Amino acid sequence: MCTVCGCGTSAIEGNKHEASGHGHGHDHDHHHGHHDRGHHHRHHGAHEHDQQPRHGSVDYGYAISGVHVPGMSQERIIQVERDILSKNDAYAAENRCYFGRRGIVALNFVSSPGSGKTSLLVRTINDLKNRLSISVIEGDQQTSNDAARIRETGAQAIQINTGKGCHLDAHMVGHAAEELAPEPGSVLFIENVGNLVCPAAFDLGEAHKVVVLSVTEGEDKPLKYPDIFAAADLMILNKADLLAHLDFNVGLCIANALRVNPRLQTLTLSARTGEGMEAFYAWLESSAPHRPARPKVA
Repeated sequence: MCTVCGCGTSAIEGNKHEASGHGHGHDHDHHHGHHDRGHHHRHHGAHEHDQQPRHGSVDYGYAISGVHVPGMSQERIIQVERDILSKNDAYAAENRCYFGRRGIVALNFVSSPGSGKTSLLVRTINDLKNRLSISVIEGDQQTSNDAARIRETGAQAIQINTGKGCHLDAHMVGHAAEELAPEPGSVLFIENVGNLVCPAAFDLGEAHKVVVLSVTEGEDKPLKYPDIFAAADLMILNKADLLAHLDFNVGLCIANALRVNPRLQTLTLSARTGEGMEAFYAWLESSAPHRPARPKVA
């Protein structure tokens, strides 16, 4: 199981899962794991004083490995994490080569459940279908509901159901991308499982991580879950149409995010009303391959 979330027993027990049909030319160990959170956080430049336990709290995240697992030594936890992430990073490198050879820009959308990721993707596809070729890999524990919503736009989509898994990994994405076969020179949206913790540690071979935060979630989310914001290149504050009904301080939220990740770009928008979406489209098209406009869809 993962040393933090328990999303797969093979990681610690060492069982191998051989997947068929993948074009990478070798067997894949379907393993999961997590970064040493202290190292990961410091690597992205977060303030050291944020790492210290607060008075009156009980903290399990300040050991050498950054996590606590009963019955397992800190050294063993670190070794398991390194082994798991090394395998994942190798698959991510293969994915990145696959995307690079085809001129595909892959974007990894991460968030908590209910932030509006799928609604954001649906609106984006509908608005840009004449300008960009977009396909989608959907990640959830169960159901194909989100992939069905994406296909209603006319875009290609494939669903990954992770079962008890709380994040996508590069192995899963590699198989899904080969089956989906995105058009060369296109944009691939990867909608990760709703979770502000585990997806931070897993490179999928994407060009950028995009963290989506709803204004209903609170300004302190970047401080509570810093790794996901530290790993992202863009933060989207969604559901801006609700701001008039909430005590949400946009400036404070952005300041908290920049405290964790000073290089983070930020956008505030509403996928429901379309407010602010053009700024996201400009960012997206600046990241996407330059190619002729697509024929208009009736």
